[in-house]
Amino acid sequence: MGRLFGTDGVRGLANSDLTADLALRLAVAAARVLTADSKKERSVAVVGRDPRASGEMLQAAVTAGLTSAGVDVLDVGVLPTPAVAYLTGKFDACLGVMISASHNPMPDNGIKIFAAGGHKLDDTVEAAIEAALHGDTGESLPVGAAIGRVRPVTDAAELYVTHLRTALSAPLDGLTVVVDCANGAASVVGPLAYRAAGANVIAIHADPDGLNINDGCGSTHLANLQKAVVEHGAHLGLAHDGDADRCLAVDENGAVIDGDAIMAVLAVAMNEAGELVDNTLVATVMSNLGLHIAMRSAGIEVVTASVGDRYVLEELRAGGYSLGGEQSGHVVLPDFGTTGDGVLTGLRLLARMAQSGSSASELAAIMTTLPQVLINVKVGDKAAVASSDSVVSAVADAERILGEDGRVLLRPSGTEQLVRVMVEATDLAVAQKLADSLAETVASV
Repeated sequence: MGRLFGTDGVRGLANSDLTADLALRLAVAAARVLTADSKKERSVAVVGRDPRASGEMLQAAVTAGLTSAGVDVLDVGVLPTPAVAYLTGKFDACLGVMISASHNPMPDNGIKIFAAGGHKLDDTVEAAIEAALHGDTGESLPVGAAIGRVRPVTDAAELYVTHLRTALSAPLDGLTVVVDCANGAASVVGPLAYRAAGANVIAIHADPDGLNINDGCGSTHLANLQKAVVEHGAHLGLAHDGDADRCLAVDENGAVIDGDAIMAVLAVAMNEAGELVDNTLVATVMSNLGLHIAMRSAGIEVVTASVGDRYVLEELRAGGYSLGGEQSGHVVLPDFGTTGDGVLTGLRLLARMAQSGSSASELAAIMTTLPQVLINVKVGDKAAVASSDSVVSAVADAERILGEDGRVLLRPSGTEQLVRVMVEATDLAVAQKLADSLAETVASV
C-alpha cells in the first residue's frame, strides 16, 4: 500500500478514495498517536472544515473516531485552516483536524492534522499514524464516561479575527478592497477581519452552498477579481483558496500580484521595521529568479526550501526566521501563525499600503518577474532520468548559456512519473528554446 499522507494531509475524491470509514479510522489512529504522551485527564481536539458538502459527512466521521478514542472534540465549524491551527494552540488541544481539499474542486476533500500547538506533522509522526491505522494495537476503546464529548465553539470566528488584529501595524481606514472568498472557508471571517481592521470591503464569491467552492473563483481563477477591482475603483483585490491558507492579490489596475511579489513587499516592510530576522526570507525552489534579484538589491538574504509549505515551515523553524512562503500564495509569518494564512497575508499587505501611502502597483514594482517556462515530461523512471549523464550535461550547457541572467531547475514530481523542466531567463524566447531542448533530452532517456 502506498503512503497515505501527501504533502498536505490525506486527500482524495470524497466517498471514493476518502471514505467516512477511512476518516473514522484515521481519526482513531491520530488520537492514539498524538495523545499518547498527554498527562491531561481529558484529551481535547479542535475540528473544523471548509463548506464543501462532503465535509459534513467527513467531519461526522472524524468526530466519531476521536470521541470513540476518548478525545473531547471542540467543533469550531466552518473556518480557514490557519484558524483551526491557531485555535488548536489557543485551547491547548492535543491535536487539531481540518477537513478541506484547499484549492481542489468540490468533489475532492482532505484531512489535515495538526499536533499540539497547531503545528503540522513531521514525516515520523505521519508514519506512526499510518502504522496505527493499519496495525492491530489490541487496545480497547473507552466506555461510559471515558468516551469523548462534543462541544460547539460558538465564538470561534471572533476569537480568530481578534487574533488577526494583533498582527496589524496600521489601520486600514480609507482603503477599499475586493475580496474573492472562493465560496470557501473565508466567506464569513475574511470580510469580517478586513472590515474590523477598518477597510471598506466588497466581497465576491462569498455565498457557499456546499457545491460551489473554488468553482471559477478564488486564487486559481483571478479573472472575476481583476474585473471587479477595476469596476469598483478599489485599491486592491485579494483572492483566497477554499481553506484560505493562500492569498494572491490584484493591484488597482487589475494586474496580478503573485506570492513572490507579496513576499517581496512584506520582506522589505519587515526589514525596515526591524522585524525580519537575520534579514532573511524563506522561499522555495519554484520562486522566480526575479524575487532573488529584488531581495539582493534590498540587502535581504533568501533561503531556499523544497516545494511545499511544510518545507518552508521546517526552514523557518530551523533558522528562527520570521517570513517565508511560496509563489502560489502560501505566506507564513511565524510570529502570528503556524501555517500559511491567507487572511493574515492580505491584512499585512493592506497595512503596508496604508503605512507607506503607496499604491499596490507601486509596492509590487520592487520585483520584476522574469519569463518562466515550465514543461512536464512523462518518463518511465523519474529519479533515474533526472540523474542521467545526458540530462546532467544538458542542464550544465543551458546554465552556461544563461549565466547570471537565468536559471534551470529539473525536479521529479512528488506524485507522478514526471520530470518538471523549468527555465527562467530575461528573454522569453531564450527560456522557451532552452526548455524545449532540455525537455527533448529528458524524454529521450
